[in-house]
Amino acid sequence: MKKKILIIVENLPVPFDGRVWKQACALRAHGDQVTVLCPRGKGYEKSYELLEGIHIYRHPLPTEGSTPAGYLVEFVCALFWEFWFSWWIYLRRGFQVIQGCNPPDDIFLIAVPFKLLGVKYIFDHHDVNPELYFSKYGRKDFLYHAQVWLEKLTYRFSDVVMATNLSYKEIAVRRGNLNPDDVFVVRNGPDLQTFKAVPAVPSLKHGKQYLVGYVGTMSEQEGLDILLDVALYLKNVGRNDIHFTCVGGGPALDGLRKMTAEKGLEDTVNFTGRIPDEQLLQVLSTADVCVNPDRPCEMNDISTMIKIMEYMALSKPIVQFDLKEGRRSAGEASVYADNNNQAPDFAAKVIWLLDHPEERKKMGEIGRARVERELAWEYSVSHLVAAYDRAFEKIQGASAVNREPSRTPDKI
Repeated sequence: MKKKILIIVENLPVPFDGRVWKQACALRAHGDQVTVLCPRGKGYEKSYELLEGIHIYRHPLPTEGSTPAGYLVEFVCALFWEFWFSWWIYLRRGFQVIQGCNPPDDIFLIAVPFKLLGVKYIFDHHDVNPELYFSKYGRKDFLYHAQVWLEKLTYRFSDVVMATNLSYKEIAVRRGNLNPDDVFVVRNGPDLQTFKAVPAVPSLKHGKQYLVGYVGTMSEQEGLDILLDVALYLKNVGRNDIHFTCVGGGPALDGLRKMTAEKGLEDTVNFTGRIPDEQLLQVLSTADVCVNPDRPCEMNDISTMIKIMEYMALSKPIVQFDLKEGRRSAGEASVYADNNNQAPDFAAKVIWLLDHPEERKKMGEIGRARVERELAWEYSVSHLVAAYDRAFEKIQGASAVNREPSRTPDKI
């Protein structure tokens, strides 16, 4: 019987969500029937689409929230549509495993009724939500404790967990009380078949000698306000030969553009918003240095950012703060700014790299080799398949128990 899988992702449309799309394609190549349920988004408005043999259903979703109340409305609406779509998909196509991709940690609610029918639930842990909430709002209020509660319930109802790094696996075992054999590290590395360097485009340097590149989500914990302080510091010390280009969308984008104007940095920093991959690759391939200004906090300390491996795949040297998982990923392909002396030391590290082209080249080569050797997406596929094998083993085990005939005790 063909293995049938439903992947539910709540915060991004597919195939725009690169991690989920790579997973879906890998499972499809493995011979599984894959259906994805996700929200609609700009450029991805079709309710149904068949792409590369993968069935994609997209539900309506309100505007992305930027406050606790806004997030709550967004999550409730998503759950409503996920409930109805998942039952329609079950009756129409069937599935034996649901993979829920956080954030948020509420997709297990969709899976619970199906578990009564023998369906197994895989939790794909993208973000650690209690720490994410605290990094955004700086308080441990009712909504923070709700995140803790949802995380506990998610682990309680998960048959298998896929963690993006070792820190997340430790959380699943320690906080979630899961058997380590049920937790698989599936890293989110770049696909070297598609994520390739392209020729530099000098005009993207905006008339400057150097370009500093950034790609990622524009939100509070990403530290883009720190990056603007870095740009202002460099401008104030007379380094007018550096331009910053930031690629990506998110709820903080409009505020960051306003902040750029207020700081008088319109000639130094530009935000592109979401752009096609071809343009993104042009920006990063043109950049002399790439940056990860993620704000030092517990959430960012234990999280792995795909942008780090993407920079390394393009042989770009990196500047970031000294955070545990960031250092685990980049190693000697990065220099690390002081977490306490944030903007000035980050700026000093950028200047040092720009002024030492041989070091930039050496670090870029180290990063590229590390991705080719162990961090590319191809090395995660076997772990992804192993996680699903574990889930299907549990289905087979439950079926065997149900088929076991009852035995009448021997008479004495």
